Amino acid sequence: MASTSSRTSPDITRAAEVVDVARGVVRTGIATLIANGGPDVQQQLAYDIAHSAAAVETASSLIDYGAKGETEGLITCAFVADMVHEVASRILGREPLWGVSAQPFASAMDFVSTYRNPDFVASLADSQGPRHLDDEFEMVQDTFRGFAAKIIAPRAEHVHRYNEDVPEEIISGLAELGAFGLSVPSEYGGFSEGGDGEYMASCIATEELSRASLGIGGSLITRPEILTRALVKGGTEAQKKEWLPKLATTEVMAAVAVTEPDYGSDVASLKTTAVRTPDSDGNDGWVINGVKTWCTFGARANVLMLLARTDPDRSKLHKGLSIFIVPKPIGDAHGFTFTQPGGGKMEGRPIDTIGYRGMHSYEIAIENWWVPHANLIGEDDGLGKGFYYQMEGFENGRLQTAARAVGVMQAAYEAAYDYATNRTVFGSPISEYQLTKLKLGRMAVITQASRQFSYAVAKMMGKGEGAMEASMVKAYVCKAAEWVTREAMQIHGGYGYAEEYPVSRLFVDARVLSIFEGADETLCLKVIARRLCEESKPR
Repeated sequence: MASTSSRTSPDITRAAEVVDVARGVVRTGIATLIANGGPDVQQQLAYDIAHSAAAVETASSLIDYGAKGETEGLITCAFVADMVHEVASRILGREPLWGVSAQPFASAMDFVSTYRNPDFVASLADSQGPRHLDDEFEMVQDTFRGFAAKIIAPRAEHVHRYNEDVPEEIISGLAELGAFGLSVPSEYGGFSEGGDGEYMASCIATEELSRASLGIGGSLITRPEILTRALVKGGTEAQKKEWLPKLATTEVMAAVAVTEPDYGSDVASLKTTAVRTPDSDGNDGWVINGVKTWCTFGARANVLMLLARTDPDRSKLHKGLSIFIVPKPIGDAHGFTFTQPGGGKMEGRPIDTIGYRGMHSYEIAIENWWVPHANLIGEDDGLGKGFYYQMEGFENGRLQTAARAVGVMQAAYEAAYDYATNRTVFGSPISEYQLTKLKLGRMAVITQASRQFSYAVAKMMGKGEGAMEASMVKAYVCKAAEWVTREAMQIHGGYGYAEEYPVSRLFVDARVLSIFEGADETLCLKVIARRLCEESKPR
């Protein structure tokens, strides 16, 4: 009797219909959420809806991809079926809460049964599928993949195990490739010509660097990217000419100082203050006081992109915040203390982490640190607009985080596939066992779906759209990376728990992805669910 997989062919038309069914279920859930108090009242429902909507949009982004070939079609159908299973699992037992019928996916069960069949999913174990990149982006991929394999990968394990710094040759090498100027407009010494090209290039480069290492590769270009976009959005012409060329060449390396110990993602409540005060020579400027935490790359950076309260009226929340470019010396990775002639002090304490090592994160205490008024982004016009300038960079930061997750997933899949092929148990390579094949098949499908969704969001952002989708891709892909890396580790058996194999590093690195750049819960409740509700209300 022939296996199910040998008889299965893709049905993209039916896949699109099933996506529409799932989208309809989510819409019903959103309407019920609105009717019952919204995200702040029904938090679990809001969280489940946000993740379900993200999964549906990931599946939707695959439909065009699935029409490009047999393998692409099979991957698409497998993912759509997997998506339905995920959404249905969130609903099961909570149908009244969602406002849906007892079997909301009854009309899609024939499709789900076909494309969740274990033999079928297992048949995709070595079917990663092509990426379908244009020639210019193929060149970007090849360039950064080559650099990552030659320069980053050989150093990744050593830096991780010994908690060392990012090697300077990686920073200088990436600068030579133009990695830090991908979002800097060409008139300021960068490579951006606008449109979706810069978002796609950044996305592809980030994935390839993360495939070699999240800590010393994939995250390096994110921090200067956030400052770059804030400057492009709100900086004066003089500020753009001063800072953007330096960011593009790494003459200046930036760290982001936004989060505070007591507030985390609640940026609007931060306490760090900036008070307009001239220095001893009468120069116009600001004195900053406060504590920032989770300031990644804070020692090596030459400047902090720092968000501070410039309006003492705390009732204005985020409307009273402004962004400053705060110059600082390069510090020691194990901690630093700097002083200014006028009495200012800056002290950084490293925060040890289980993964994501190399860049290091810091808690930075700032006391009476003076910066010139010219370092307030937008100067007088930028007062109270810092939150909005920051979000200009953070939205793309979420897309980049998704690309980082894809790179980590790709590395995990490759490591698991290689180990399974070469590891023999009970007389057979473990790659021949159905359970292993099924895991590898689902890894391959999820990774490609995540990649294609990130490409779709990059294209939206190039048109000035896709703000919510950037949050969705971050939410879906980062959680998916946890599963992919966990199962890659599991396939390695006992060796997966040993530092002898890089898969243990991939696992602990993946865990940070749904925490930073917007904690998963906050992202789902305060951004995705809230926007879904707003868009569903009658206008």
